Amino acid sequence: MHSLNERQSQAVLHTQTPTLVLAGAGSGKTRVISEKIAHLIRKLEIKPFNIYALTFTNKSAKEMKERVTKLLKNDNAQGINVSTFHHLGLNIIRQEYKILGYKANFTIMDASDTRQIMKDLLKKKKLDEEALENAQWDISNWKNALLTPEQALENAKNQLEQARAILFDLYEKQLKAYNAIDFDDLISLPVKLFKKNPEILDKWQNKVRYLLVDEYQDTNASQYELVKLLVGIQARFTVVGDDDQSIYAWRGAQPENLNLLKEDFPQLEIIKLEQNYRSSNRILQTANQLISNNPHVFEKKLWSKMGMGEMIRVLACNDENHEAERVVSEIIVHKFKYQTKFKDYAVLYRGNFQARLFERALREQNLPYKISGGQSFFDKSEIKDVMSYLKLIVNPDDDAAFLRIVNTPRREIGATSLIKLSGYATKRNVSLFDASQELGLSSALDGKGLVRVERFGQMILDWAKQAENLTGSEVIAFLRQLIEKIEYDNWLQETSATSRQAEKRIKQVRDLLLWIERIIDKAKNEDGEHLKLDKIVSYMTLMDMMENNEGDVEQNQISLMTLHASKGLEFSHVFLIGMEEELLPHAQNLESPGLEEERRLAYVGITRAEKSLTMTYAKKRKKYGEKTNCQPSRFLAELPPELLQWDGNPNIEMSAEDKKNNANSTLKGLKALLKQ
Repeated sequence: MHSLNERQSQAVLHTQTPTLVLAGAGSGKTRVISEKIAHLIRKLEIKPFNIYALTFTNKSAKEMKERVTKLLKNDNAQGINVSTFHHLGLNIIRQEYKILGYKANFTIMDASDTRQIMKDLLKKKKLDEEALENAQWDISNWKNALLTPEQALENAKNQLEQARAILFDLYEKQLKAYNAIDFDDLISLPVKLFKKNPEILDKWQNKVRYLLVDEYQDTNASQYELVKLLVGIQARFTVVGDDDQSIYAWRGAQPENLNLLKEDFPQLEIIKLEQNYRSSNRILQTANQLISNNPHVFEKKLWSKMGMGEMIRVLACNDENHEAERVVSEIIVHKFKYQTKFKDYAVLYRGNFQARLFERALREQNLPYKISGGQSFFDKSEIKDVMSYLKLIVNPDDDAAFLRIVNTPRREIGATSLIKLSGYATKRNVSLFDASQELGLSSALDGKGLVRVERFGQMILDWAKQAENLTGSEVIAFLRQLIEKIEYDNWLQETSATSRQAEKRIKQVRDLLLWIERIIDKAKNEDGEHLKLDKIVSYMTLMDMMENNEGDVEQNQISLMTLHASKGLEFSHVFLIGMEEELLPHAQNLESPGLEEERRLAYVGITRAEKSLTMTYAKKRKKYGEKTNCQPSRFLAELPPELLQWDGNPNIEMSAEDKKNNANSTLKGLKALLKQ
């Protein structure tokens, strides 16, 4: 407690009335919650098992529990309930399943399970297939808003919404028949339970003697209702949040829940945490001015004791390719100059698609990176399929690749045939491919199953012979023929939810071929080597393994992530890319309230930076296959001009202090190099 600042101490010690802690970025909110839990146990003698703390990720819950345990040391911390909202909901349902009408062994359906249920129901009930496109999204929103299928149908504005509301009703009945619930039920069911059963609510209110909630601005309607029900009229709670970092409206988050607290709990004490322990004042002043353009119920200004720091740079790039090359080059030079680590750098962007060119640029420079907040290129099913074909062609003993593609596209090789093939291969101690070519396979398989397995094996063998001595452009021609021969484009069209999704997946395959072509050209130009398919596959497999090597923040890799995924993280040096109109802010959010959320996204990106921040925009960017002119983001114009250094702008002159700091940093880097 002695090392907390005045506002932090106030937030920890205030327990007489409900408390809202408005915690700015980097202001130590997790520490405040942890210290408050310790204070409740030590000073107010509340039993650990009567304290509940809620957050939104397992990682945050784990960190909070570890901090509290460390703070309490010899005191008994056992029994503290620190979890996510959904984990608490699951615990409630597990204890009250009978009243909710479930059996003890109920299951939780994931997104793929629920989509399949909806797909089957559509076919069975002959509903409009278009209804499936956004059905999961709409049903999730209805559940989070605590609407019943009947209410959803009543509110439907058109035939499509009516079809989805009918599907919602059928889906709910099907879940109940399966003795199953979905992710959204983990919150909505406890709320419904408490509202219908006062005695059950009373039991849980006696369990929850004090409630703490982190990231309160991210709560949706059902989560807010759950909190209100649990705290009851006693209102013993502390919520911590930041309306300036509310960036999840698309999944139901309502920053206005912070405002509702004042109406629902008139005695609410509001405490602001404005001292930042992460960033330089130049970064914070920039963030403050940007977010001041949003309407506010609660005003706050971040500040720190860490000095002004480096100038914030804005780089104008010719196009998206130049942007990726420029940023990667900046990282290489900066790392050399300041002797930093790769993990000190983050590239943040609005949309997952922006990562592609950066992945390629980083790979070409052999720089380690990890991608979060979106699916990596190699994780896409169509890329896995094509890579499995290539892996099996160069190494027929790869059973995993064999199993992935044996029925992709569909060849009517059933599960029974594959089980028999696998049993025979195990008995003979050979690979599945080798087993498919042995005469003895007829002892395990017969009829059409045998013919189809043998035909598939022979096809792989023929391709392996064809590809054996191919090099350079011959490899690319072979790959194009392969994709055409298996009619993979048709397969993608058949298995995609929409024609647009099919086109996107087909383009991903074309991108893979272009990538391989670049690898071939680079090897030829730099080393004069004419690569064969086996070396190409080995190279790309190694890249895939590096990328999928699970790790935490401690891994020495450059981070690529969406602005949404970056929330809660911090990096010494941040590159915020794509600062253009219709990208950030996004084209779909150019009007209120979407524009305010886009500004909050930019604010989150800026406040991830500790020491340096560089923002980039492209003058031209490819859209729908054509280069179009881009305008710099309006958010750049909202930043304080005196704190920015525009690339190539002769009117921007660094101050004497900035020049001195820059010179000292350069000298420090050179000295470090000489010591190596």
